[in-house]
Amino acid sequence: MTGPTKIDAARRQKIACNACPVLCQITDGRSGACDRYANRGGALVRVDPVLMLRRELSQAEPALVPFAARESLDDAAPARGGALLTGDDVFITGVGSSTTYPDYKPAPFIVSSKVAGVDTVTVVTEGIFSYCSLKVKIDTDRFLGAEQANVRCKGEVVGHVTTAEYGSQMLSLGGVHHLTGGSKKEGRVTVEMMTALGNKQAVALSIEGGSEVLIQAGRAPIVNGVEEQRMRVGCGSATVGIFAEQLLGKADEVVVVDDHITGVLTEHQAGRCLDMRASGIRMRGRRSTPGRYFQVANPGTGWGGTDIADPLAIIEGWDAKVAWPGLRLLMTSTTGEHAGWYILDQALQPIEQPMPSEVRAVVERIGENCEPSLTTVLFLAGAGGSLRAGVTGNPVLLTRAIKNALVNVTCGGAPAYVWPGGGITVMVDVMRMPDNSFGTVPTPAIIAPIEFSMTLADYRALGGHMDYVRTLEDALRRGAWHSEGAPLERQWLQCSASNPWPLGQPPMLG
Repeated sequence: MTGPTKIDAARRQKIACNACPVLCQITDGRSGACDRYANRGGALVRVDPVLMLRRELSQAEPALVPFAARESLDDAAPARGGALLTGDDVFITGVGSSTTYPDYKPAPFIVSSKVAGVDTVTVVTEGIFSYCSLKVKIDTDRFLGAEQANVRCKGEVVGHVTTAEYGSQMLSLGGVHHLTGGSKKEGRVTVEMMTALGNKQAVALSIEGGSEVLIQAGRAPIVNGVEEQRMRVGCGSATVGIFAEQLLGKADEVVVVDDHITGVLTEHQAGRCLDMRASGIRMRGRRSTPGRYFQVANPGTGWGGTDIADPLAIIEGWDAKVAWPGLRLLMTSTTGEHAGWYILDQALQPIEQPMPSEVRAVVERIGENCEPSLTTVLFLAGAGGSLRAGVTGNPVLLTRAIKNALVNVTCGGAPAYVWPGGGITVMVDVMRMPDNSFGTVPTPAIIAPIEFSMTLADYRALGGHMDYVRTLEDALRRGAWHSEGAPLERQWLQCSASNPWPLGQPPMLG
């Protein structure tokens, strides 16, 4: 037996990764705690390929292309027939690009190119976000939970129920207090949940005092094991107004059951404008304006998002001086999923009867006007620290340039909304981002792509890192400035038809 060779010792030598505050010491052939960086032959490399968007992707384009393996751009762009690529054709995204941590480092890609004949710069990086959350819109009338109720994942509190919107229940998930302000397990579960939802995967959540939900961006929510089908056409009052004329002459009274605003046609302004005869119905709940009732029942998973299975439970009775035997009553939910047809007997008691075909057609029309239930996941983050320092040595100038519409902000090439007010707070629909755009670091924090695009003159004016500006051609050949010589790869993806081209008509060219 001989002792270990110098080669063996070199292979065991660890290298330091400073791509996040964990500062892993990585052995050759191994990856760091985040599984995003690895030691390959003594070089620190980004494990995932850098994602490049193309307007039109050639079918002959290899899925993965080594950065340093190309002799010329002609080989890298068969779809262009040998012509040089410009910002009109190629956009380097932050997906797989690496980060600017620690703060003093310029962004890994600061790329100059021609866009519509204008000299532009795009600063590309992956951000480490502790101040970030998900806003989740769930299209359902079902009761998910009371406002401010805790939302749990794997037993840990990861967010809360927030204000309901028109036909949708809303959740606020994640955020710095759950990521860093609780136990280690809470932080770990929160970051795992956020990463999964951001990457368009399914996540099971439990709402205290409410429902069990399974949600996935772009898919119908599953509430208590039942997949939702329809988003309501409107509240009960709106539904009455929309379909009043279509129901005129077919029913003497229509009640649209809704947890928020139940509508009663003959009392409603729509019924009055149509000169409908008063029915004498007496409703439970708190009367608002005529024909609109609040709190007719408790929230639930029954008719119209209430807890009732029998719609007649919300009717107190009938005024014998106004109502009449034979009165035709339609009761329906805001989605048309529940509907019943009743005739008042001699004692003014509603007796359920088969629904006439012409009435059924209107109920079906209500359902037809309900859009499919979906789950929408928006990523919301404050872009500070390393992000701004990676762009300029004077971060406030970047913030001002964004507010003045001189800089176009995208996330993985997807359009991002920048909130007004101080700082750079961005919001983006994860369905418009490339698959697997999100990662994690064990601090814990979320990793997400972000790109800042502007004219070359504006970049110079905001104090950008001009010494690190590289042409698109150079960036395509060699990769990120701090990874030259490392065995990195790029991956091509055709720009989504639902997104504008990131550099097609940016504000700075308007």
